[in-house]
Amino acid sequence: MMPRNRGIIDIVCLVKVVYMDIKRTKLNIGVSISLQIITTVVTIVVRRYLLQCCGNEVNGLNALYISIIGFLSVADLGIGTAITFSMYRPIVEGNQSQVAALYHYLGKAYHIVGTIILTVGLALMPWLKYFAKDYILVDANIYITFLIMLISVVITYFFANKKSLINAHKNDYLTTIITQGSLILQYILQIVVLYITKSFEAYLICRIVAGCIQWISTEIVARKKYRNIIKIKTKVDCETKRELKKNIKAMFMHKIGHALVNSVDSVVISAFVGVVSLGEFSNYSTILASMNGIVMLVFTSITSVVGHMMVQEDSSKTKRYFEVFHLLNFSIGIVFFLGYYAVIDSFIAMIFSPDLVVSKSISVVITINGFVQFMRRNALTFRDATGQFYGDRWKPLFEGICNIVLSIILVNILGVPGVIVATIITNLLICYVIEPYILYKNVFNVSPKQYYLKNYAFVGVFCVALAIMDIISVSFKQPIFNLLINGVLSIVVSLGISSIIFLINKNALFDMKELLKLDKR
Repeated sequence: MMPRNRGIIDIVCLVKVVYMDIKRTKLNIGVSISLQIITTVVTIVVRRYLLQCCGNEVNGLNALYISIIGFLSVADLGIGTAITFSMYRPIVEGNQSQVAALYHYLGKAYHIVGTIILTVGLALMPWLKYFAKDYILVDANIYITFLIMLISVVITYFFANKKSLINAHKNDYLTTIITQGSLILQYILQIVVLYITKSFEAYLICRIVAGCIQWISTEIVARKKYRNIIKIKTKVDCETKRELKKNIKAMFMHKIGHALVNSVDSVVISAFVGVVSLGEFSNYSTILASMNGIVMLVFTSITSVVGHMMVQEDSSKTKRYFEVFHLLNFSIGIVFFLGYYAVIDSFIAMIFSPDLVVSKSISVVITINGFVQFMRRNALTFRDATGQFYGDRWKPLFEGICNIVLSIILVNILGVPGVIVATIITNLLICYVIEPYILYKNVFNVSPKQYYLKNYAFVGVFCVALAIMDIISVSFKQPIFNLLINGVLSIVVSLGISSIIFLINKNALFDMKELLKLDKR
């Protein structure tokens, strides 16, 4: 009787763990989305003030700084992701000594990274004028403003290990509250400062103030919740260190690829077209990034939960969850990105200025690129949660080099749209092939053929939906009417398509219902 009773106990424990994971995931997602929505609204208000007080040239310079420092951030080698993944098993097993060793190892690594970024950033300062084609139009000192921006970013590396420790325990909502709360405070300070001083330098100093507040808040929360872990002074053993170095090397390649794709686009536009055009482009890309940040939080919040479940579940069950989240990935993506395309021109005209509305070709490629990259999110979430960093370590470098070459070629042919088209091509031909292959081969142990067909089909469906939206959209003189009517039309089209997709994929719909039933027990 004992083995049978033991089996029943194991099942009950497993149900209990999954139930608590779902509850924790809901809390993480709920808090994250609520704060991100508030942050997005305040971001738009800040950008409006920046444009009004400092001009579009300064707006473009700000976007250039963010891209350059984003590229410098490749120095963190993906340390945080690799080590946070390594914390999942010892946390589940209650091995506080191992968690403490990883925590302290991460702290030392981040301090080194912050110093490297500061040093390289300072060395790069004399060359800034070559990255901004028309920088002489900007009414600001490009060296002082870049230095302030650099310091505001370097600060974040001195408490990143505590943030990772909190997230590894599935308390993402705490770091989200701190991060988003600090951002909201930063934006409020920036609005006040711009209104009073109209100074770009003072605007950037607010970033340092908010960063220090975020540092202090993270320290307080981490020391209160994980005092016992932080107090343990121990070192990572040789075997763990070897595994970490292997994953960190792989993540370094991923970071390089990400930087070459996402940060270089703005630099290419600034260097070949100018900061004025980059300013116009950044209005669209910033709003897209803010909106994308809301929906990305859904997947960010489940990463630690999936990581914990991988310790306890078999590959077939994990694959079922993966397929459910893939459908959710598409449904969320088509609603948000089709809605973005439907209202973005009217929104820019109404909130900023009609003069800042770009050509339709630019808004089309920005939207498609946003959706294409968003459809990678599910595979990347499961990759991070399952530690599959090493298998596709050369992919990001190849992707980044291809993106740079294509961007430079196409920007001279198509202008700004050419840079975005280059990113779309590299995503579809490289990322869409390699990332799922590694996951299916090493985690699910089956062929990714069906996933390939489904993923490319989803992109095709979205492009068709985009064409339909272009045909049925209305155009009045008042932007507010265009925004409201086209927004409603996009919701009708996207929800209609999502409903059809879910009806076709009945198995995934059944799995989703099972998860919901489990939450109600």
